[in-house]
Amino acid sequence: MAKKQSLTNTSAEDLHKLAANKREELRALRFNVAGSKNRNVKLARTLRKEIARTLTEQNSRRNNPPTESQGK
Repeated sequence: MAKKQSLTNTSAEDLHKLAANKREELRALRFNVAGSKNRNVKLARTLRKEIARTLTEQNSRRNNPPTESQGK
């Protein structure tokens, strides 16, 4: 099993790009499944969870900006 990627050290722009890429992968997967059988049935679930993780990190940064005592 692959190691989870830490999203706390990534920039806000990279989080936005990551969420957009995962959404595009999920969209492509949905259209491909309609025409053929999918080998990895859990891929859609994992993509949705990864999108949720990136959006959660974005929202936590937006709601709790880092203070100077916490570092940058």
